[in-house]
Amino acid sequence: MVNKFMKGNDAIAEAAVRCGCRYFFGYPITPQNEIPEYMSWRLPEVGGTFVQAESEVAAINMIYGAAGAGARAMTSSSSPGMSLKTEGISYIAGADLPCVIVNIQRAGPGLGSIQPAQSDYFQATKGGGHGDYRCIVYAPSTLQEAVDLTQLAFDKADEYRMPVIILGDGLIGQMMEPVTIEEKAPVKIDKSWATVGWKDKTRPRAVINSLALDPYELENWNIERHQRYQKIKDTEVLYTTQNADDCDILIVAYGSVARIARSVVDENSSPELKIGLFCPLTLWPFPEKALAAYAKGKKAVICLEMSSGQMVEDVKLAVMNDAPVRFYGRMGGVVPAAEEIYEEIKKIRGSL
Repeated sequence: MVNKFMKGNDAIAEAAVRCGCRYFFGYPITPQNEIPEYMSWRLPEVGGTFVQAESEVAAINMIYGAAGAGARAMTSSSSPGMSLKTEGISYIAGADLPCVIVNIQRAGPGLGSIQPAQSDYFQATKGGGHGDYRCIVYAPSTLQEAVDLTQLAFDKADEYRMPVIILGDGLIGQMMEPVTIEEKAPVKIDKSWATVGWKDKTRPRAVINSLALDPYELENWNIERHQRYQKIKDTEVLYTTQNADDCDILIVAYGSVARIARSVVDENSSPELKIGLFCPLTLWPFPEKALAAYAKGKKAVICLEMSSGQMVEDVKLAVMNDAPVRFYGRMGGVVPAAEEIYEEIKKIRGSL
């Protein structure tokens, strides 16, 4: 077990190593560069393999190969790099392979800037690549959550045979906090599907493929996959709350914005203006039922994001007509200050 003051990117990498990740394929892009840098020296210490690929496209296809052999494999990138990986992610999902993908978001679109943002929410939660597929998406708001969710991501990827995304941002990747990282042995799970050679002639050959030219066969594959997705929606939702039961104004925020919102709740909630926080840790599946329950009867629900408004669509669908939903966001890598969030809350409260 490690108790250490660490940078977020380093903590994510160490957490992956300590739960059995032995293969990392990646390509440098700010602000996630510390993850491949850390893995480049750490993985050889435990008998693992690090490869700096020639591109993000190459990296995700190397992940396809390692995952197909049953290995615990991870890649990381930032927003433009994730766009390049999306075709490969779709292939991995179509082949029902487990892997973990870390996105330390930066502002866009295009090259944008290297400042933190949350504008990849749609890309992560609504698919990103082509076809009917999903990825489990975890969104840590503290470095300890980043550690715990990274290790959980490997277990859930194996359990459901699908890609899992850790959606952070430049703040989560670059800040430093004390963390506890435990050694966590991989959950024992049947991987008879893995392509590790055909020494055991008593079982069929393992074939990894996402191509099905028979439309009925492909439909059946997708039906089976979506049955798994429904199970995930029923059982794998995670969130945290702060003063969410007894409040008039409920903030909904994730990631580093949720950190700022916590200080708003701590410093400004009063008998005259009761403020609470609902923080999703799973962005897919989104905790819609839980949010709906907390939002019922509130004077307003305010969605805070470092984007033009993406998660707010899921918030509105969850809340429906039980409370008015308002949005406040900053773009371009601008991080909202606690003071401006509080002023926006007072403005919204006064308009109700």
